[in-house]
Amino acid sequence: MPYTPRMPHSRSPHAPSPSRFLRAEAAAVARSARRAWSGPGRERDLLVQSLKSALAAVLAWALSSWLLPDTLALMAPWVALVLVQATVYRSMARGAQQLAAIALGTVLGTAALALLGHPVAALAVVLPLTILTGNWPRLGDQGVYSATSALFTVTASGEATAVVAGERVLAALLGAGVAVAVNALLRPPQYLRDTRKAVRNVVDEAADALEAVADGLGEPLEYDRARDWYDRARRLPRLIGDVRSSVAWTRESTWFNPERRKRAEAARLAPWYDETLHTLEEVSGHLTALTAILLDAADEKRPSPRPDAGVTEPYAAFLRQVAGVLRAYGRWVAEENGGRRERELDEMAAAVGETHDRLRAELPRWATGSPDSVAFFGSLLRQAGGLTDHLAPGRRPEEPSGTERPDE
Repeated sequence: MPYTPRMPHSRSPHAPSPSRFLRAEAAAVARSARRAWSGPGRERDLLVQSLKSALAAVLAWALSSWLLPDTLALMAPWVALVLVQATVYRSMARGAQQLAAIALGTVLGTAALALLGHPVAALAVVLPLTILTGNWPRLGDQGVYSATSALFTVTASGEATAVVAGERVLAALLGAGVAVAVNALLRPPQYLRDTRKAVRNVVDEAADALEAVADGLGEPLEYDRARDWYDRARRLPRLIGDVRSSVAWTRESTWFNPERRKRAEAARLAPWYDETLHTLEEVSGHLTALTAILLDAADEKRPSPRPDAGVTEPYAAFLRQVAGVLRAYGRWVAEENGGRRERELDEMAAAVGETHDRLRAELPRWATGSPDSVAFFGSLLRQAGGLTDHLAPGRRPEEPSGTERPDE
């Protein structure tokens, strides 16, 4: 019968003081600024997207002032500013939704002002209506622009005519077109680097956790230390969520991306990262179960078997081997030289398998005295061995011949 550990409750974190919070935030901002300056990365990508938004707004202002001089001046740059989105596809999709919301709000605002003749009365009628229609699911999160467009239309000076309303919708269309063009033609967003980094973060955290467990097993098993191991393992799903998000962004960044090499690279690797995501989820599950077993053993209130040095020393060495395999897997996933990394991973996984077999042979000697001991030590081996069972290299997508790796 497999050993089933008790699942403990999480501790409630203590809220930091305001001064500590402000210092931490300031330090985080400073680190982000340094990373943006030092080289390619997520922070530099955010900086580039911010500059592109500003450029799109300026260009939209200049074009609308030249082509539509009598139109509400802020309409085109306002739309352009918010439509430089995280992917080209998202700029286009959000642009269509926003244009529909703006057209709806502009038409309703113009009609209300023309019929009622007074801005206050027009607002009293049109704002509840546009706020309600802004919740239409087809408009997504752009529905709020229906009410704001009606507000601008009613409160802006000028005539409430169909011609004026049409020009304002044209200005919004101009701003959307500028935003999509800027986002697509000037360094279109790509997220392969983020995916590789997210994978390495999960692998490194899992390997660090295993090494921490291995180091701690050299000393008497304490509940607080075992609790830290367990809490650390339970943080892995959040990091895996970052991988899942990065894979989704990578796939979406290929849609309508005009740079063919980057589009081909992302499309080629996205399915492979889906398989990697499944592997990381399996690793997280085994690591959480392993640390839960040790946490249960460290609880003096429960009559669980407590391992002695004769057990913990070889098991700690085994965990360090498993951590090495995890790091090799991370290198294989994230780096270019897949063939060499695959051989390295195969060799390390084979060595871990041999160690696991030797420890299984020692299980009867370790687990003396009760069936609970057999279940306990067997569960430790099964969970640690399960960590490596899912790390066998799959078929890595090959680089197309005669092409260079795109600059990410």
